Amino acid sequence: MSGIVGFVNKNGTVDTLNALKRMLTQIKHRGSDYNGVYISNCIGLGEGRISSSIKQTQKAPISNEDETLWIVWSGSVFNPNKLKSKLLDRGCQLKTDCDAELVLLLYQEFGMNSLNMINGQFAFSIWDVIKNELFIARDRVGICPLYYSMTTSGFVFASEMKALFEHPQLVPNISTKSLTQIATFWTTLTPNTIFEGVSELSPGHYLILNSDGLKSKAYWEFPVYLPEEYSEKSLAKSIDQFDELFSDAVAIRTEQDEPYGTYLSGGIDSSVTTAYIKKLHPGLNLDTFSISFTNPDFDESPYQDIAIDYYKTNHSKVICSDADIANNFKETVWHAETPLLRSAPTPMFLLSKLARKSNIKTVITGEGADEILGGYNIFKESIIREFWAKEPKSKYRPLLLKKLYPYLAQMSNTNDMALKMFFGYKLTETSSPVYSHLLRWNNTARIKNFFSSNLKDEIRNYNPVEEFSEKIKAKLKGVDLLSRAQWLEATIFMSSYLLSSQGERMVAANSVEARAPFLDHRVIELCMKLRPEYKLKGLNEKYLLKTMMRNRVPNDIIDRKKQPYRAPIASSFSSDNAPDYIQDMLSKEKIVSTGFFDYEKVKLLLDKMKLKHQITEIDNMALTAILSTQILQSCFSEKRIKVLKDSELIQLDNIVYDKSVNYA
Repeated sequence: MSGIVGFVNKNGTVDTLNALKRMLTQIKHRGSDYNGVYISNCIGLGEGRISSSIKQTQKAPISNEDETLWIVWSGSVFNPNKLKSKLLDRGCQLKTDCDAELVLLLYQEFGMNSLNMINGQFAFSIWDVIKNELFIARDRVGICPLYYSMTTSGFVFASEMKALFEHPQLVPNISTKSLTQIATFWTTLTPNTIFEGVSELSPGHYLILNSDGLKSKAYWEFPVYLPEEYSEKSLAKSIDQFDELFSDAVAIRTEQDEPYGTYLSGGIDSSVTTAYIKKLHPGLNLDTFSISFTNPDFDESPYQDIAIDYYKTNHSKVICSDADIANNFKETVWHAETPLLRSAPTPMFLLSKLARKSNIKTVITGEGADEILGGYNIFKESIIREFWAKEPKSKYRPLLLKKLYPYLAQMSNTNDMALKMFFGYKLTETSSPVYSHLLRWNNTARIKNFFSSNLKDEIRNYNPVEEFSEKIKAKLKGVDLLSRAQWLEATIFMSSYLLSSQGERMVAANSVEARAPFLDHRVIELCMKLRPEYKLKGLNEKYLLKTMMRNRVPNDIIDRKKQPYRAPIASSFSSDNAPDYIQDMLSKEKIVSTGFFDYEKVKLLLDKMKLKHQITEIDNMALTAILSTQILQSCFSEKRIKVLKDSELIQLDNIVYDKSVNYA
C-alpha cells in the first residue's frame, strides 16, 4: 500500500521539496519503507510506499519511456495479466511488474477509458508534461481515499487531509454545514468533507486540472435499476452466476506471494469469504482475526469459535475492554479525520494493529455484502413501514416491528402507541426517494439539539434531507423501495463511513490493506439486478447467499439473528476510570472555545451517562459526536500550529527533477 501527495505551484511561492516531505511525513503510516518525489517548475508529486512484495520494489514516482507522463499510485490492481495482454497487443513493453507502471501505460494508450478496464482499488495521479495537465482518479466504490483543495498558488491533493494541511496555504477549519450533514446522515455527502475548502474526490470519479480549469466527472456510478431491468434468471441460475463471479473476485484478491488473512467476525459475510478462500487454497494455513468484547452485550465470540473450528484457521483475537476503547479513541479520530457517531472504529483500529504485528499486510473482509444482498434491518424496516402505510390505521401491521426488533417487546416503557408514534414518522410519504431512511435520519438529527445557539442560527435555513432528496429524485424515479434503500445505504453510509472511518482508515493506520470481494464491481452489478425477493424474502435477509452457502457455512451462523457490529460507548467514555483527555475535551472551557455545542446540554448528558439512567441510542451517538468533534478540532489545530522538526521528516529515497527545467 502507499500514500500519495502532490500540488500545483503556479507562482513558485511554495518550497516544493520541503512541502512534499512534510506532507508525506503526515501519512507515513500509509507507506514509509520507500519515499520518492517528482518535481518540475510548477508541480510536485510524492509517494510513500510499504514494501509489501517484490512487485512493488520499483522506484517511485515512475514515468513512461520518454518521461512525458509521471504517476504516483496508491492501491492494488487485481486483473494485471489481462491488462498486460492489452498493452502487449499494442506493442508496449513493461519494464517492471508493479501496478503503477501498468496503470501509467494503460493511461498512455487508452486515456481515461483505461479506468473502466481496471479491476482494483486505487487512488492515483498522473502528470502530463506535454499538456501541463494533472489527472487524478479514484476506484469505483471509494475504498482508497483522495482529497484535494484549491489554493492561492494552485491546487493540492493527498491520500489524507492531514497531509493537505502541511501545505502552507491551507488551514483546517471545521465546516458547520458538514457537521450538520454528519448529524443527519452519519457522514458528509461527497464531495464535502468536514473541513472548509477541502473536497473528497467522489468514488468512481476522475479529475482533470489544466489551463481550462478543474473538471470532475464520473466514469462509474453505483448501479440502480428499474423493475423491468431485473434479471429474469431463476434462483438456481442466479446462485450459479453469483458463485462463479464471487469465486473469481476472491481468487484475484488472493493471488499474491505475501501472507494474508481474513477478518472472521462470526457473521455470515466473513464466513463466506473464508469459505471461498479455503476452497480456492485448500492447503493454506489461513490466518484469521476477530474482535471480542469484555462487555457481553457486544461480544460475538461464541459464533467466532464456531467458525474457527469449522474452517480450522490459525486464529488471533483482540479482547477489547471499555478502557481500550477510551484509551485509543483519540488516535482513532486522528486517523478517521471526521466526527464519529460510534466508537466501533476503535476496535477495528486495534484489530488491524494485531494483524500487522502478526506480519499480515493484507486482510480479506466481508464488507459490502449487506448493502448489495439486502442484509440490513433498515431494509426490512422500510418494507414494514411501506406495508403499514397502505393501512395507516391498522393495529396489527406496525406490530411487525416487534418481530424485527424483539427488544421493543421487552421494554416495559414502550407501549404500542409510543411505537406507532416513533416508527410512524412520515409513514405515508412512500413516494419519497429517501423514504427508507427518513426515520433514521430524523432520529439522528436529534443530535442537533446539542448544537450551540450560534450554530443553530447559522444552519437554521439548511435542510440537508430536502436538499439531497431533490438532487437524487430523478435518479431513483420508478425504482422499487428495496433497491432505493440499497442505493442510499451504499452511496452514503457504506462509501463514506463503513469503508472509510470504520474501514480503510483503520487498517491503513497500521500499514495494512483491506480487500473486499463483495465490492468487486462485477459482483455489485449482478446483485443490484437480482429480483428483490432473492435478496430479502419476507424478513429473511440475504436469502440468495444463505441458500447458496447452506452446506459451506455452519448452520448456527447462517440461522443466527443478525447482530450489527457495535462497540460500547457510555461505559467507555463516562466511567470514573476514563482517561483525562476525555474530561478535558468535554470541559466547559473547551466546549465554549470551539463553539459548536451548548455546554449546559452537554453537562446534562454527561450527568445522565454517569447515573446510567435510561441511556438511549441517541444519547450514545450524541456523546460520541461531541467528543470526536472536540478531539478533531483539538488535534488538527495543534498539528497545524506545531511545525514538524527536520529530524521528524521522512527521508527521501528518490528525488526526480524535470530534466527540461533549469533549477540553477
